[in-house]
Amino acid sequence: MSRIPEKYLPEKKTWPQYLIPDEFADTPEKLNLADYLLDRHVEAGRGDNIAIKFMDKIITYVQLQKMVNQFGNSLKEAGVEPQDRVGIRLVNSPSSLVTIFAIEKIGAIPVPTSPLWSREEISFVVNNAEMKYFVVNAPLMEPVEAAKPNFKCGTKVVVIGGVPEEVRAAGNLVFEEMLAQGSPELEAVMLDPFDIGVILYTSGTTGMPKGCVHFIRPTVIETRMVNKHVYQLKPGDILGGAAPVSFAAGFGTFTLIPFEGGAGISLIPRFTPPDMMELISKHNITVLTGLPTAYRALLKFPAFKTYDIGSVRLYTAGGDALGAETLQSWIDLTGKPIWEGLGGTEMLHLVTSNTMNEQPVPNSIGKALPGVDVRVVDIFGVDCKPGEEGSMIIRGPSGTLYWKPYDNDEKLLRSQKSGVIDGWNKMGDAVYRAEDGNIFFVAREDDMIKSSGYRIAPAEIEDAMANHPAIADVGVVGVPDPEKGQLVKAAVELKPGFTASDELTEEIRTFLKDHIAIYKLPRVVQYMDKLPRTPTGKLVRRLLR
Repeated sequence: MSRIPEKYLPEKKTWPQYLIPDEFADTPEKLNLADYLLDRHVEAGRGDNIAIKFMDKIITYVQLQKMVNQFGNSLKEAGVEPQDRVGIRLVNSPSSLVTIFAIEKIGAIPVPTSPLWSREEISFVVNNAEMKYFVVNAPLMEPVEAAKPNFKCGTKVVVIGGVPEEVRAAGNLVFEEMLAQGSPELEAVMLDPFDIGVILYTSGTTGMPKGCVHFIRPTVIETRMVNKHVYQLKPGDILGGAAPVSFAAGFGTFTLIPFEGGAGISLIPRFTPPDMMELISKHNITVLTGLPTAYRALLKFPAFKTYDIGSVRLYTAGGDALGAETLQSWIDLTGKPIWEGLGGTEMLHLVTSNTMNEQPVPNSIGKALPGVDVRVVDIFGVDCKPGEEGSMIIRGPSGTLYWKPYDNDEKLLRSQKSGVIDGWNKMGDAVYRAEDGNIFFVAREDDMIKSSGYRIAPAEIEDAMANHPAIADVGVVGVPDPEKGQLVKAAVELKPGFTASDELTEEIRTFLKDHIAIYKLPRVVQYMDKLPRTPTGKLVRRLLR
């Protein structure tokens, strides 16, 4: 039974059904993520194995364990208790992994947050999660400082990489001092199966971000399943990519999967084609994972063939449609395919993958992983025939469970009840399944925009733009883009006295930066005399597209 009070979780009859595949039934009842992912390997004699490669640094499992213990002890001394929430807003670096594992080792709950979130989104999530501490890299502190006056739970901020005197002067704690002061010996706090392992917040696609709860044992089972059937990472492997470890996809990909197998990771703070290619060669990356947009950027990199990438045995992609053209172009260039799959924040990680095929099937998101049940159903819940488009519903080791569903007029409780039907998770994706079991993504079942791996809700952008003094009416849609999948396009009707111009467009974008995350900003702004609406006032989005 979870130590978290019932008011923080939906009523149990609305929970998903958690499946435990027979091959992972030996997963212990009592668990600690840092103990399972880190300490287990040290105790098995793998302490000298590589855990992290970062620029010119190499950190072994035993070296990482020592730093984790030091920071974990400092957090304990600062009053962090089991199941307290500790937020993270971090760039990819060894300190990020130290922070995450330290939070886990003392039984607290890591709460990853997007480095791109605005001041409003930061303050909402800090308060919603009731964070006791918030660990932030110095370059990401500006919107956090702006949000601090709105923190309601006495949240204290720990800054990594700042000037100590300036950090203390702002009322914050210095990470490096806490790390140095902590004891290198720390016993992991073992948690019950339905204690919380992590709270992952969505990208904020339908208003403010939603907290998705993942219990400790289902988290480990899902992690074991994905590593065994997709990545197959083991000691000696190095996983590379650019997803931020302090947000949902990167958290699972870089802090769970590789350490389950005793592998190492190559961290890159920010993706650029030359930096990524250099690290593949320099760090001998064996598995590379990324968004389709990253692979397309690498395909266009003129110096691609000058780098030695022979170490890579597996390329994987997700978050956006890869496309048959990108798949074939990559095969032509490297001689190896990209294996595409589908996951989600609510499901923790992947639920389908092309690794279930002997060769990737173009335009397919693959087949269900062993341990995951996938159905394609019509509006009545009846299973669709092969080739017939329907809604994808899923059961697996993890599932949709929203944090604090009774807040905000029980909005998330309604989402919980509509998103989990008889234990099945409704993904909100329109798909069809072929005779051979491969699943093909068609579209979101609403007007969601999918750009560079992010799901973006038009309504949130429209609400923010409507507050600009020049805008009389606005409609937002996604338009096709060969690089990003879709671009955010805003159609704007101006108030009398205002004139369309490039200067006004930039002014609108600057205004929006305080209200929405950077990746949600409209890349295309079209000025119109009148937006297309029905007689009842409903926006006709298809005409905007």
